[in-house]
Amino acid sequence: MLEQLIFTTAAVALFGVGFFKMMKNDDSSYIKLLVIEALGIAINFICFISNIKINLLIKVLIYTMSIFLPIIIYFFQSKNIDIIKKIEQIKIKMYLVSGNDKKAKEELNSIIKRNPNNYDAHKTLAKIYENEGGIRRAIDEYVACIEINKKDYDSYYKVASFLKDLDKKDEAIQMFGSLLAKRPNYYNASIELGNLLLEKEMFKEAAMVFQDAIKFNTLNYELNYYLGISYTMLNDFQNAKMCYEKAAQINAFEYRSKYNLAEIAMLYKDINSAEKYFSEAMQDEDLEADSYYELSKIKLIQGQKDLAIRYANMAIDIDSMKIASKIKNEPLFIPILVKISIPFNLEKREEKEPLSENEIRAKVHLEETSTITRNMGYNKEEFLKRKEGLNRDFDEREKDV
Repeated sequence: MLEQLIFTTAAVALFGVGFFKMMKNDDSSYIKLLVIEALGIAINFICFISNIKINLLIKVLIYTMSIFLPIIIYFFQSKNIDIIKKIEQIKIKMYLVSGNDKKAKEELNSIIKRNPNNYDAHKTLAKIYENEGGIRRAIDEYVACIEINKKDYDSYYKVASFLKDLDKKDEAIQMFGSLLAKRPNYYNASIELGNLLLEKEMFKEAAMVFQDAIKFNTLNYELNYYLGISYTMLNDFQNAKMCYEKAAQINAFEYRSKYNLAEIAMLYKDINSAEKYFSEAMQDEDLEADSYYELSKIKLIQGQKDLAIRYANMAIDIDSMKIASKIKNEPLFIPILVKISIPFNLEKREEKEPLSENEIRAKVHLEETSTITRNMGYNKEEFLKRKEGLNRDFDEREKDV
């Protein structure tokens, strides 16, 4: 009788503690524990009033359900270890490891339904949707994470990146901007925002983003390189040159900056520097054909026709479609055009890692500006006449073939 009194008192008290915690924390995860406790108390009560003798195994089970289990859980919670959540997390991880994403999502949604402010559940669910390709649902979950934890900068970045992928570039720019306002040294956000601004031809704004980012990461190749691109598009070639030079010093094996340095050297008629940089840039597969083409032009300017022909043919061999078009529109090649082997079937080289849209835009801008400054020395009528003659000769060659 005394044992029953002690058991009932302890079990009911522990049940009351659990119920109080559930109401105080508005956390329905305690429901399962309370159900287990209530079931143990009910079994003991039925056996008592029915005068059923309980064997040792049943007694251990009843005490575990009604007393030992809640005591263990409350002990861990007193140490700031939420054992209930730990058990739920273990279940979810087991579902994910076994590839049962459906059950994992059901468990997570159940947790969120009980506790909408459960950050870990929203984060895990967001990652599952992301891996499945459910971008819009992933965005919703990452936004929920941000609302719960304002310092979850990685979720800010994820949402902004998804918006960019969905071609919602204005929203992505706003999101990246908000992230950098909160955490100015978030490197990836600076790169993404700067490139989005370049795509929208907001060159001054892009330059400001890269300038701010460099304050936190001075010796970063990409930041200096893309700042150089920003200055290039602003026609501030002196500052662009300084940025490309710094980028080349930081990483001597990235040849994109050296190609742009070569074009700036051509723009300033520094032929020796241009030749040096083009010779280095040809080690990049994406720039090899263009580098040989530009070296061919340099040799023509220097009066070395044999080398010019050799470099032009090497460029044609690498990418006949791109280079043939350039040669057709470049008056410098008129004297050696008949010695350049342009194939009948023009083929574009398959690029393994093509330059980005912003890199191509800056590259073309430098090439065109360099050509304009060089051609400023020609008499306008003579220049147009030579270009018209080149196009006519080229068309006649195509007909003969």
